[in-house]
Amino acid sequence: MACSSTYIDLERCNLIPFSLSPSLSSKTLFLNRLSSSPNSLIFADSTRTFRILRATYSNHRRIITCLAHSQSFTDSSNSEEGLSSEAQHKASQLKKRVVFGLGIGVCVGGVVLAGGWVFTVALAAAVFAGAREYFELVRSRGIAAGMTPPPRFVSRVCSVICALMPLVTLYMGQIDVSVTSAAFIVAMTLLLQRGPRFSQLSSAMFGLFYCGYLPCFWVKLRCGLATPALNTMGAIWPVLLGGQAQWTVGLVATLISFSSIIAADTYAFVGGKAFGKTPLTNISPKKTWEGALAGLGGCIATSIILSKVLSWPKSVLSAVAFGFLNYFGSLFGDLLESMIKRDAGVKDSGSLIPGHGGILDRVDSYMFTGALAYSFVKILLPLNGV
Repeated sequence: MACSSTYIDLERCNLIPFSLSPSLSSKTLFLNRLSSSPNSLIFADSTRTFRILRATYSNHRRIITCLAHSQSFTDSSNSEEGLSSEAQHKASQLKKRVVFGLGIGVCVGGVVLAGGWVFTVALAAAVFAGAREYFELVRSRGIAAGMTPPPRFVSRVCSVICALMPLVTLYMGQIDVSVTSAAFIVAMTLLLQRGPRFSQLSSAMFGLFYCGYLPCFWVKLRCGLATPALNTMGAIWPVLLGGQAQWTVGLVATLISFSSIIAADTYAFVGGKAFGKTPLTNISPKKTWEGALAGLGGCIATSIILSKVLSWPKSVLSAVAFGFLNYFGSLFGDLLESMIKRDAGVKDSGSLIPGHGGILDRVDSYMFTGALAYSFVKILLPLNGV
């Protein structure tokens, strides 16, 4: 085994003959300077310095190169091992991301098609998990260092209230009174505690709005718009799965909206990787204007294609506007969650989904989009676009 250290006595080294290491690249030690000791010389390469006894140097000139070869080979091997390990880790993460992404996509598609209580209960479960992640972010060191977070019991109560909001929306058809009542109860609870702070009230109220109120619009969109969507897949849809009555404006609008958001994220990622040069905002440094434009184009194109396939909405202009709203709602939701994570000092909101992070990391693009999509169909489209 070749040995090299700050002080090298070649007579005590068990050296490997250079002829046994033909794969090593040529590298020579050069005389750097004379040592203060008359019995040793100092040799150096580009990165290291070696002290070698004069007596052994004269007898082992040809072996010195072998020592340099040995050190160079060790450094190169360690570097290659590190790169290989990093590549394997990235490949493993990508595999998890793809597998769980496809699984989530299939499950979400089935839930959207089912609608009703199946859709609402699934949404309520996702809302509860997202609310828990939000209040954990609020309590993180990065945010809590500049403000006082709500007490833990208030955070838990708010998470439960958020999960109940979609259920109340489906049962009652509207949520405004329930949200106002819940906000009043939470506010009074915070004000009656010892030493209340405005930061506690503001973060709790925003949590109710962001994690509870906004997702309820997906219930209003999917389950509330029960107008039959004519000339869609309903004509060939099995009767056992609901038949033609299953295909309502709410179902078609939700499918197009979800698909447009997925397309926007995909095209923005690919476009940013391929052409991204100009940063979009310092909130999320990896986002670029080139990626944003690619995402906008992909979102609008998906909306137009699906509007032709599903025969809703009738107007191409309406499909373009719907895709436009879906994109900007998803982009704003993504940037808002990135801002929260940046202030919290974390990369992911949680670790619930392997390869993806937390629930909020997956649904941030959907938070504001449901409200925009519902308002567009309900208010701006005549006869709900049929």
